[in-house]
Amino acid sequence: MSHITREKLDLVNRTKKVIGQLESVLRGLNEDSPCADVLQRLSAARGSINSLMAELMEDHIRNHMPRRNKSSEEAAADLIEIVRAYLK
Repeated sequence: MSHITREKLDLVNRTKKVIGQLESVLRGLNEDSPCADVLQRLSAARGSINSLMAELMEDHIRNHMPRRNKSSEEAAADLIEIVRAYLK
């Protein structure tokens, strides 16, 4: 991954936030918290993961996708392949 230091620090901090959110879900389950509370925590974690994934996918598409000598159809096929790989 070729990120500048500031971008890398942001990604690391966002990943730590996701870890903290998942630990909160685990604590809620261990402490028999109300289901609605645990689901809310889990939803927040899912949103953070989706946001982080979108950020990394955008970076990959912008910086690592080959662009030279490709038709728009070939470029679209490459993009579809990337999106499908991440959505599995």
